[in-house]
Amino acid sequence: MSLTLLSIPSPSQGVWHLGPLPIRGYALCIIAGIVLAIWIGERRWVARGGRPGEVSDLAVWAVPFGLVGGRLYHVLTDHDLYFGAGKHPIEALYIWRGGLGIWGAIALGGVGVWIGARRMGIRVPPMLDALAPGVLVAQALGRWGNWFNQELFGKPTDLPWGLSVSPSTAADVGYPPGTLFHPTFLYECLWDLGAFALVIWLDRRLRLGHGRVVAIYVMAYTAGRGWIEMLRIDNVELKDVGGLRFNVWTSMVMFVAAAVYFVVSSRRRPGREEEVYRPGHGPDGSEEDPDRVVA
Repeated sequence: MSLTLLSIPSPSQGVWHLGPLPIRGYALCIIAGIVLAIWIGERRWVARGGRPGEVSDLAVWAVPFGLVGGRLYHVLTDHDLYFGAGKHPIEALYIWRGGLGIWGAIALGGVGVWIGARRMGIRVPPMLDALAPGVLVAQALGRWGNWFNQELFGKPTDLPWGLSVSPSTAADVGYPPGTLFHPTFLYECLWDLGAFALVIWLDRRLRLGHGRVVAIYVMAYTAGRGWIEMLRIDNVELKDVGGLRFNVWTSMVMFVAAAVYFVVSSRRRPGREEEVYRPGHGPDGSEEDPDRVVA
């Protein structure tokens, strides 16, 4: 059997029409990821002492903020796709065509969580710790949206699991028809699922608290994103800073920042929070001690 027969085919189409309504594979992957992240976060939040339904309520804030943040990050780092001679700035709003930057989504999504949590009397660090592992699963599913869009793949490869794309897509990146590419969407999907298992295991074993689950999430994700990013050949405006792609630098900086936070937080506030609500907002309305932790 030839290597070509073992290659990963790309979908023949990424959009289906239900009457006048377009159903896009990219959007379905994002939605599926969000739903699973909410479900996982809900189970973890209740296990930490939270009330059922609160993660779903917070999603009303976090998801729109995250989508806006993800799109802003993409547009800022790839602004030549939308602005300049012959470009159409309105297309910067076409989120259904793909283009969400994870760090923008995390940053503004976190702002959404903070706003919602403050309104609901929830302590932000334990909520973020409950949500973080599910975000990895959402990212893993979201990467399949890139498969539907035939985008963000890697360099040419002769490995059996090389990705086959359409002739026009190959031509867009300067390669002849039949060229196989590294399926970086698959690499990141598998890495994210492995990171999810690692974060869950460490949280159960070490009883992490005070934002340290988030720190482990960031370290686990960026450790993989760094090397996967080096394989990609898609054009980004800030792609070469000191010989490295901008997202590689971002991953390194975020990894170091998360590692420093994990060490400092572990020394200053060991253990896990016992109370997850602000004073007067718990299930019984009691005045909770914000500094009490479980060793």
